[in-house]
Amino acid sequence: MMLLIAGLALFFAIHLVPTNRPLRDGLAVRFGEMGYKGVFSIVALIGFVMIVLGFAKMQAMLGSKNPILWYPPTWTRHVAFTLMLPAMILLVAAYIPSRIRAAVKHPMLVAIKIWALAHLLANGDVASIVLFGSFLAYAVYDRISLKHRGNMGAGGANAPVINDVLVVVLGLGLYAAMLFWGHAWLIGVPLVGGAGGT
Repeated sequence: MMLLIAGLALFFAIHLVPTNRPLRDGLAVRFGEMGYKGVFSIVALIGFVMIVLGFAKMQAMLGSKNPILWYPPTWTRHVAFTLMLPAMILLVAAYIPSRIRAAVKHPMLVAIKIWALAHLLANGDVASIVLFGSFLAYAVYDRISLKHRGNMGAGGANAPVINDVLVVVLGLGLYAAMLFWGHAWLIGVPLVGGAGGT
């Protein structure tokens, strides 16, 4: 559990830096804009890897060092599968100018909220609650922070309709990839043909 918690602490600590503008600007001045972004990316990547490894380790100890607090009904798994479809589309929308992105304003944060909620519904072990609960709390905090800073999102209202089609198609492709292969490879829990949660 310590590896998972340490990874979460590192990942969120670096992601909270941009919400503190004086701190963020001070670091950019000290290291240079590219240097700041480089350090940010490296620290975030290290934290992410620690999260993945820590969570996978805890899932391997399910029921012993990772106690199950509640047993989700079967229907929560189906709800989670359904929620992950718009989450994947919104994840893609965060990187492509589109009307979808303009309408949602901050599709990445919305995708994180949906992803976290879906997994909280379908998993009742301590590690899952810590992981997905942390991401949900962060996404809510960051959205409030962006609103207070007057950040209305990247826009894209004037983007061609083909961009929206591309967002949906790529989102569907990402969803299928995670469903049939990616989730098992990244997390070690197969979604199709396996008995694990999401």
